[in-house]
Amino acid sequence: MEKGQLKEIKISDIKPNPYQPRLTFKESSLRELAQSIERNGLLQPISVRKTVTGYTLIAGERRFRAMQSLKREYIPAVILNLTDEEMMTHSILENLQREDLDTFEEAISYKKYMEALNLNQEQVAKNLGKSRSYIANTIRLLNLPNRVVKMIKDNELTSAHGRTLLSLKDPITIEQVAERSRDEKWNVRKLERYVQRFKTERGLKKTQNDLKKPRIVEQTEQKLKETLGTKVEIKRVNNRGYIEIDFTNQKEFERIVNYILNGGE
Repeated sequence: MEKGQLKEIKISDIKPNPYQPRLTFKESSLRELAQSIERNGLLQPISVRKTVTGYTLIAGERRFRAMQSLKREYIPAVILNLTDEEMMTHSILENLQREDLDTFEEAISYKKYMEALNLNQEQVAKNLGKSRSYIANTIRLLNLPNRVVKMIKDNELTSAHGRTLLSLKDPITIEQVAERSRDEKWNVRKLERYVQRFKTERGLKKTQNDLKKPRIVEQTEQKLKETLGTKVEIKRVNNRGYIEIDFTNQKEFERIVNYILNGGE
């Protein structure tokens, strides 16, 4: 990467960075930065890449937004000659080093980086100075149910809780255990022990008793079992969930499907 040229650039000529990993910017933080720039000036220029129609922002979006809020016409910028891969790498590193990304913004940025440049996790780790396991574990968090993602974003659970919950596989079970972990303020070690018990046959039975279903759900399960003549299980969290209906062969499958489609006739 070549050393860039420092130049005053018209703010209206600068387009946002398509590879920006940060999805949200705190308004209070931007206001504080704008006030600092108003008092002391912009202490560090942004960096941009020249395009056919103007410039693309590479790094310094908070500074760029703060200058926009101050209605400034020009901004000091370093013009860099970067490839797409170098630009993405630069953008991610700049954000990781300056202001902590939201865990899920970080995970999304790694995934986009891999997909856009057709890289594997080993290559991403090498380019960004991280371990392969760190990259893998961060990206895995994107598989969590939305309710659990919100718990982590709201600091009700940690990313370590999220990684532990992922081993449960089933989204409904993950939500159930996450809610209990949050409500009872379990640390990660206690959650790990609970999950380990859950994943054994003996522990599964104990855990199911701990997460006992409401009586109305149990009664509905029993009615469905009697009506369909097979095992039925309802998995529910709040007003969401699914119903599992067992069948042992093709003939029984067809019998159950026909019964349901024909309205019980």
